[in-house]
Amino acid sequence: MRKLTRLVVPVALCGLFATTFFTAAVAAEVERVEKGNLVLEGIPEIPPEVAERFRQYQNTRGAFLAGWHPSGEGMLISTRFGETNQVHWVKTPGGARHQLTFFDEPVSGASVVPDPELDSMVIGRDVGGSEFFQLYLFDMGTSTSRLLTDGESRNGNVSISNSGDRAAFFTTRRNGRDWDIHVTSLKEPGEPKPILEEGGFWVAVGWSPDDSKMILVRVVSANETHPHILDLESGELKAVRPADQQIAYGAATWAHDGKGVYFSSDEDSEFQHLRYYDVATGEAEVLTADIPWNVGGLTTSDDGRWLAFTVNEEGISRLRLWRADTREEVALPELPIGQVFGLEFSPDSKRLGMVLNSPRTSADVFVLDMESLGLERWTHSEVGGLDTSSFSVPELVHYETFDEVDGAPRKIPAFYYPPPESAPKPWPVLVDIHGGPEGQHRPFFNSRVQYLTQELGIAVLAPNVRGSSGYGKSYLKLDNGFKREDSVKDIGKLLDWIATRDELDSGRVAVYGGSYGGYMVLAAMTHYNDRLRGAVDIVGISSFVTFLENTKEYRRDLRRVEYGDERDPEMRAFLEKISPLNQADKITKPLFIAQGLNDPRVPASEAEQIVETVRKGGAEPWYLLAKDEGHGFRKKTNRDYFNNALSLFLEEILLEEPAEE
Repeated sequence: MRKLTRLVVPVALCGLFATTFFTAAVAAEVERVEKGNLVLEGIPEIPPEVAERFRQYQNTRGAFLAGWHPSGEGMLISTRFGETNQVHWVKTPGGARHQLTFFDEPVSGASVVPDPELDSMVIGRDVGGSEFFQLYLFDMGTSTSRLLTDGESRNGNVSISNSGDRAAFFTTRRNGRDWDIHVTSLKEPGEPKPILEEGGFWVAVGWSPDDSKMILVRVVSANETHPHILDLESGELKAVRPADQQIAYGAATWAHDGKGVYFSSDEDSEFQHLRYYDVATGEAEVLTADIPWNVGGLTTSDDGRWLAFTVNEEGISRLRLWRADTREEVALPELPIGQVFGLEFSPDSKRLGMVLNSPRTSADVFVLDMESLGLERWTHSEVGGLDTSSFSVPELVHYETFDEVDGAPRKIPAFYYPPPESAPKPWPVLVDIHGGPEGQHRPFFNSRVQYLTQELGIAVLAPNVRGSSGYGKSYLKLDNGFKREDSVKDIGKLLDWIATRDELDSGRVAVYGGSYGGYMVLAAMTHYNDRLRGAVDIVGISSFVTFLENTKEYRRDLRRVEYGDERDPEMRAFLEKISPLNQADKITKPLFIAQGLNDPRVPASEAEQIVETVRKGGAEPWYLLAKDEGHGFRKKTNRDYFNNALSLFLEEILLEEPAEE
């Protein structure tokens, strides 16, 4: 661990702990400082030594598989070499990356057109994080692009036909609310044609091998989805399973012969098991009943020989490979413990591409040779010159919470990232709460977490409180509706657990989270203000009622299923009661709030109103607003500034002793 540096910040800029954040004599007007596209309120000047210490961690990158090149020569990947992620072509293992796209905004998705004569891909881009993605046909030979959508609606989930002549996608073009399915020609692009306008939220998953049918999924919530098969000639739409049941489905892909579909679902089970659906009979067979975890990524080879899928074993990915005809499992080489995703067989079915990511290795693309079963690394992403062999590897821990299961205390899983043993003990703690709410913290390469542990000596705890995915559908539903604050109680019990650990300092704990995790952070502050040193809220919900009323129309009903319908008087009263905005007087500790101005999910008004309300109570939070961002910071310059400010904030509240008031 590097030597911890005590920062000396000019009093004129931030002052002592007590006066930096809280004073009875708060100025009526807070100075707004603009730095490019960033607006700062209450944030002191970042000392150069903070930025310098974080510099190497800011210059790590990862590589993600976008698809195999249609020529058969190498693959396309997504990585960042400037401000944003763009698409690159890698022709050989470890070969040079040839950048194809050069846009100011990140390329949000790239779907390779399999027809080599078109030499193209369909990409998605928005402006300033608005998430109103437009689709473009990008010619890889000429580096020119052609707009496929209307330039105004939200579009996504591109699925390209096997022949490469058409692309299906969802669009909100018709009324700005419903997700309809359109198909556009790629050989002669023109006006896309609607093939489904049923209302609700639909996504296109995949074309049958002969391109005559398509899997479409209607999304209701994290607990309920409904896959259908659409006959493109007759227009017949057939539900894969009973439409009157609440079943959650995961991945789905066609079998090689087009007679069936492989998919995962939690029908009649706690976990999403892999199943095979026979199109002719309508019967479904469970294939992984012996695996008590969710099946995640799923893909089949074009020659029909191979079936590959991943299993989420309490946050850890396990790759499984079967011979499709016999369903015999094939032994694979040992992979790093972490995450495996982005599975895709090469067009000749001889190789399986994937992304591997672990706490000590950034995301990189690897290829499994199907004949030798040897694993070869194709990309080598930079890690800022850091020695990652000493990075913190999390321990999976379980702590008891307030209720019981089968007569015994329920246990909550959490990943515990300890600092080096050389860091002064007891260690201060940052509780990192994921969003969703149906998200799940999974151990992966995170340079911010490693900076906190390695440079500042802060232990990081990432709990998967009730409502998290990956632990069965009953666990997923434990925070729904009027049970919302039960997940906040899980944080309180984590604070109790911290107090039992000799190496952790229960008097120096802060909370951190984004989106729904931002709500959890603010709620924790209203419930456990006296047990926390402060909080970092990124694009968080401060009031469920105003959030539901102001989030974009195309996602409002999806969120009402999760959080409750604010139009119902009883639910509205409950949401008002639990919203941090209406309990802000209980927050008397430091807050750092960060927000994107163009956020379509959690509008900037959620951040503005909690900042204003906390200020009225006599506090002075740090507030960072990015004018060219949406739901999180995707541009490197903005992300770097946020991380530097985060470092300064945590040093002040966790590493410095507070001055007596």
